[in-house]
Amino acid sequence: MKLNRHNLDRLAPEVRVPAYALADVRQGMAHIGVGGFHRAHQAYYTDALMNRGEGLDWGICGVGLRAEDRRARDDLADQDYLFTLFELGDDEASEVRVIGAIRDMLLAEDDAQALIDKLADPRIRIVSLTITEGGYCIDDSSGEFMAHLPQIQHDLAHPRQPRTVFGFLCAALARRRAAGTPAFTLMSCDNLPHNGAVTRKALLAFAALRDPELHDWIAAHVGFPNAMVDRITPMTSIAHRLQLHDQHGVDDAWPVVCEPFVQWVLEDKFVNGRPAWEKVGVQFTDDVTPYEEMKIKLLNGSHLALTYLGFLKGYRFVHQAMADPLFVAFIRAYMDLDVTPQLAPVPGIDLAAYKDTLVARFSNRAIADQLERVCSDGSSKLPKFSVPTINRLLADGGDPERAALVVAAWALYLRGVDENGERYAIPDPRAAFCQALVTDDAQVSQRLLAVEEIFGGAIPQSPAFVEAFERCFNDLRENGVTRTLERVLA
Repeated sequence: MKLNRHNLDRLAPEVRVPAYALADVRQGMAHIGVGGFHRAHQAYYTDALMNRGEGLDWGICGVGLRAEDRRARDDLADQDYLFTLFELGDDEASEVRVIGAIRDMLLAEDDAQALIDKLADPRIRIVSLTITEGGYCIDDSSGEFMAHLPQIQHDLAHPRQPRTVFGFLCAALARRRAAGTPAFTLMSCDNLPHNGAVTRKALLAFAALRDPELHDWIAAHVGFPNAMVDRITPMTSIAHRLQLHDQHGVDDAWPVVCEPFVQWVLEDKFVNGRPAWEKVGVQFTDDVTPYEEMKIKLLNGSHLALTYLGFLKGYRFVHQAMADPLFVAFIRAYMDLDVTPQLAPVPGIDLAAYKDTLVARFSNRAIADQLERVCSDGSSKLPKFSVPTINRLLADGGDPERAALVVAAWALYLRGVDENGERYAIPDPRAAFCQALVTDDAQVSQRLLAVEEIFGGAIPQSPAFVEAFERCFNDLRENGVTRTLERVLA
């Protein structure tokens, strides 16, 4: 059955459909960067609230700033912006649920002015973001906004024809300020430490260069809540679409596949209202810091710890790596010995149980999470998910061996060939730059670790870490992943 509003009552009985009338939904949020995670997380929670008969004025207008967003928009538009959430767990029956919280999607390249108009509309009271870790244009080594980037310079020179998220946000906020319209809350849903603070810093840095008075107005009126977001959401594959079609009779051009687990911890710092998400499981707090430290260092850090090693070994899915006892032992050692001692107590969380949950989630065969997805954008992920752990290890005089193995695996992965001789592409905007750093075996540590925007200043200055990195890199290159893991674990 083709998914659209006219066929909702004709879907199989196990497929849950919106309990609200789609015509009653009014747009109150705009979301920039509509992908799998947004649809499995923020849209999921919003749909759950609407199914209670509440929050119908918080419908979502999707926004695409990239040319590749066109296919997503076309797929959604062709099915009345409905999509299927296909929840898969190894030990649980799958949930199949049609979500109607997204009611439109605008593309910047079609009509920049229409997008600015939408963001300036008084009915839009929250603008949310999933623009990836690298999308905030913050230099990880200095913490400064990278105003020199060509796309940023374009938007500063052409404020009425923006191309970047910051250009569009400032254009809309300038309109709101001039019209006396209240500001919106700008809510990051990306996996970044202090993602709200990072968003605030980047937008204010851009605004200061564009219009100092607008900068001051944004600083005084826009809200930037920090958030911890969590749900493993693999890239939707043809196999996933066929599984949904064959098992449940739903013909969906772009379903979203996810695990059963979902979590959102959010600071209640909204300036223009918000949905009552607490009624559907969102945890509001005054300070999200301990939750995000736990999640980013344990989940995202451990994901990176296994992904490059797994890819080099020849695995292509996360659950394949987790079926290897050596990988499980390594991940547990990394979490228990390297990360956990760095974490402050987390209110309401048993860390031992949380780590057990992570191992179970990573081992989920049903969602078939791709290692390629986790490997992607390593040059942006390592500074946020691994380097803070390494820096703390070095400051505390800890053993750097396991963390050095993570970095060494990335270095060897950058060469684009696994230990079985299979070649692969490197999904990273800076792939060519990074690959050029690892071409000479004798110079890898000097050239790679010296990249300050990735590794900062402490790591290349630590003889213990450099020695551990070189030992692990050479071990991986000469003896392979299994023998290296056996040595490190011994």
